[in-house]
Amino acid sequence: MSARPPAAGRPPGAGALTGLRRFTAPRPPREERCELCGARLAGEDHRHLVDTEQRALVCACGPCAQLMDRDPVMDRDPGPRGRFRTVPGRVLTDTRHRVDDRVWEALRVPVSVAFFFRNSALGRPVALYPSPAGATESELDEPAWHIVTDATRLAGLLEPDTEALLMRRHDGRSECFLVPVDLCYELVGRMRLRWQGFDGGAEARADLDDFFARVRDRAREPEGSLP
Repeated sequence: MSARPPAAGRPPGAGALTGLRRFTAPRPPREERCELCGARLAGEDHRHLVDTEQRALVCACGPCAQLMDRDPVMDRDPGPRGRFRTVPGRVLTDTRHRVDDRVWEALRVPVSVAFFFRNSALGRPVALYPSPAGATESELDEPAWHIVTDATRLAGLLEPDTEALLMRRHDGRSECFLVPVDLCYELVGRMRLRWQGFDGGAEARADLDDFFARVRDRAREPEGSLP
């Protein structure tokens, strides 16, 4: 059977090129929706939930986040909690922390930034740090974690799964914050996107400085006096 000639006015292979453009042309941005009810999420400013079974962050609309919400300060209910937990928005700082070189050596984290949170599924705290491959987990034994809890009151204020202790060693000093866990994964994504070479490169370092400047602006001391 002879091949069918191309349609008038269309060069040979035009149909194939048109098909390829579907895969090579920039795609419109994907519309974000609540992963619980399917409602559209207006803009980038929306809440997140932690799926404790899948160990993943879930985008949520306002009503769904409020339904799952529990205030980390006011809620002292010791009863069982569900699969989804709303990520709080508080950012705390401990300007009188005692996180020094001895603490970093005990943690054995190979970079200058790390975050820690209590994983309820594992029943223990875990340590992670940003890397070109994403969030990399570092072994954290109980003695090392006790050194951290002795160095800052913030470690004892963490809500499981949803809040993290974020620490940075920079210019001979350390900073210590309690932050929403999604903020840590934002940092991981930014570092993965901008990391170049062995040490990350100038762009990644500048972005890291900007990130911590924003965290400092949001941070407040916890209520009550620090020990």
